[in-house]
Amino acid sequence: MRVTFKGVRGSIPTPGPQTSRYGGNTSCVEVSATDTSIAVLDAGTGIRSVDFSRPGLTRIDILLTHLHMDHILGLGFFGGLHRADLDVHIWGPASTVAGLRERLNRYMSPPLFPVRLRDLPCRLTLHDVPLGTFEIPGLSITAVLLIHPGATVGYRLSDGSVSISYLPDHEPALGSRRFPEVAQWTSGYRLMAESDLLIHDSQYTDDEYPSHVGWGHSSIQQTVRLAEAVGARHLVPFHHDPSHDDDWLDQIYSPIIQSGRLAITPAREAEALTV
Repeated sequence: MRVTFKGVRGSIPTPGPQTSRYGGNTSCVEVSATDTSIAVLDAGTGIRSVDFSRPGLTRIDILLTHLHMDHILGLGFFGGLHRADLDVHIWGPASTVAGLRERLNRYMSPPLFPVRLRDLPCRLTLHDVPLGTFEIPGLSITAVLLIHPGATVGYRLSDGSVSISYLPDHEPALGSRRFPEVAQWTSGYRLMAESDLLIHDSQYTDDEYPSHVGWGHSSIQQTVRLAEAVGARHLVPFHHDPSHDDDWLDQIYSPIIQSGRLAITPAREAEALTV
């Protein structure tokens, strides 16, 4: 599988010279599944650069982890939604009181957005994502609820030979006295165990985390310890804090990478990995 990072920032877009190397667009990852389909993880502002015009493409599956604005802000600006010959499937969690269509309509309608979902020319299908395993072209997807404010899921994608785990907003250390404790009882373990590529929330440092407990995010050091505990083969720290510029991220990640504890590649916009 080919994984391309389209947006790696959390909370709010931060374009500018100080974030040009890691990127300022919010969460979006493209996964090439087959010659005729792609999977897109979240619809932050990075989704604008997803290539929906490549020859032979007939279907796009957009897998939303949750509906916080930084993860859906780019949805209405995604050109694939305006191709009448394209099948677009949007998957995302329902809340306890409303399904995905009703929840997305709150954003994709005036006064927040001028174009309604029902007016999009693509062949659009919306799915309340099932908890468990389901299939899309070329991939088996597993969705599990995670610790994050509101209805939030993480995903594990497998093509039958390798697996990718995507948990961009996740606070598994919440309520833990010594994190991680028993790995098998940790939030999201089913998704992360022995994953070939783990893309995981890494918003704070350990020093920053105590003042953000309950906000739904992890520290970089927590994520490294978590990846080791679940046996992930390659870790991609993701969802960089908007206040952390390129130089800051270099300073934090360089010693972690040099330690050799784990294969680590901090997420950078436009970077592609083959799994």
